[in-house]
Amino acid sequence: MRLIDSQRKAAIWLVATLVAVASTALLVWMHASAITAAMVFLVLVVWTATQAGIAPSLCISVLFALFFDFFFLEPYHTFVLAGLQEWIAMGSFAASALAAGRVAERARQQTRQAEQRREDVERLYTLSQEMMLHEDAAGLMRHLPQLIQRIFALQQVALFVAEQNLFAATADPLPEVLHARLRDLAEQHSASTAELEGYAAQSLLLGLRPVGALAWSPATLSREVATAVAAQVAIALTRAAAIETNARMEASRESERLRSALIDSLTHELRTPLTSIRAAATTLMQEEGLDEAARRDLAAVVDEESSRLDALIGEAVEMAEIDAHVVQVQAVLQSPRVFLEQVVEQALPILGRRTVQIQAEEPDQFASFDPHLLGRVFRHLLENAARYSPPESLIKISSRTTPERLEFAVEDSGPGIDAADLPLIFEKFYRGRLGNVMGKGTGMGLAIVRAILNAHRGAVEVVSSPGKGAAFRFWVPRERP
Repeated sequence: MRLIDSQRKAAIWLVATLVAVASTALLVWMHASAITAAMVFLVLVVWTATQAGIAPSLCISVLFALFFDFFFLEPYHTFVLAGLQEWIAMGSFAASALAAGRVAERARQQTRQAEQRREDVERLYTLSQEMMLHEDAAGLMRHLPQLIQRIFALQQVALFVAEQNLFAATADPLPEVLHARLRDLAEQHSASTAELEGYAAQSLLLGLRPVGALAWSPATLSREVATAVAAQVAIALTRAAAIETNARMEASRESERLRSALIDSLTHELRTPLTSIRAAATTLMQEEGLDEAARRDLAAVVDEESSRLDALIGEAVEMAEIDAHVVQVQAVLQSPRVFLEQVVEQALPILGRRTVQIQAEEPDQFASFDPHLLGRVFRHLLENAARYSPPESLIKISSRTTPERLEFAVEDSGPGIDAADLPLIFEKFYRGRLGNVMGKGTGMGLAIVRAILNAHRGAVEVVSSPGKGAAFRFWVPRERP
């Protein structure tokens, strides 16, 4: 880099000298007057100052002064001035050249500073925009050093966050001395800067609260830019931490709300069959006034409500397992048609007199999936179809394979789902307008379906309109053995 700068400076000085010689030779060849030569020389001095800086312009000013005396002031071709008028002309030219060079250099510096400020503002804006993309504090802390290094073209950047006691840097490992000095700097309650092991460093403050410390190398950032970067980093870190804290609090509140809803729902749903069972059992215990038919009816009530109670508890346990993230996919190679036949056979008790039509794509291609998890999905969907379909209606289940995934569908002939309910039916405890009217279900089945398919890296969707039934389609990735 230094060699390139030296070569560039040498080239500038050489070009300035050649411009002075060439312009003088041209003016001599044209027999220009002293006034013309002075004006041309002044223009060239100003141009050199604006393009190359003050040093080359001073050099060319001296050369032009000598050439002006030698070629354009009497006596010609000597460095002796003939009289007072020539001395005044020479002095005026020299003073004008120096003044013009200084003014041009000042304008050049101001232009360069304005350009630098514009670049700094653009970099600061880019930094703020990219930091806004990180809403998690941990990810922002990890990526901030690389982000600052790239945007401001630095060699090394190190960050210390006091609250998390975390170091992040583009160079690993950092010197132990730098660790200790950054900790000390992060404890300052006022804006502080320091030179640390070849790094420039600055404390990060939000108001008067210390956030951490930032160090960079080389120390090329101006004081104003460094202060702005430190302020933006402190704000971004505090914002990300606040968002993370708020998200945890919101998740805690949502968990508490769902827990309360679960308790309320289960309390209501469990009390209904328990009330029926208790009433039937109490009546059965009374030996007087009951014939054999009444006893059978009461026993049937106990059996039916016990089954319902068992299903409710099973769904609650299943939802608890999913919320605890203990559901694991155990994929095996199996035929989709055979799987659908097993699903129908297991669902016969809940289907009653309803007819199930299996439509498996031919040829039947083996695929790798978890039959236990997908069997639970089918159980919930078939329970819904049986619950809302007429007793002797048709239910269709189908499978289809693509190069990327395995698709299934369950279509019923029930009353369909209201359009207002469609976006919400997969939420926990949501039963919809029809479910509330008919008083059936707990609102957990479809939420369990979606959670199981998420665990299987799949998805589910529903297409329905009132009076025309509902079609649930779901898919899982097709994993080849």
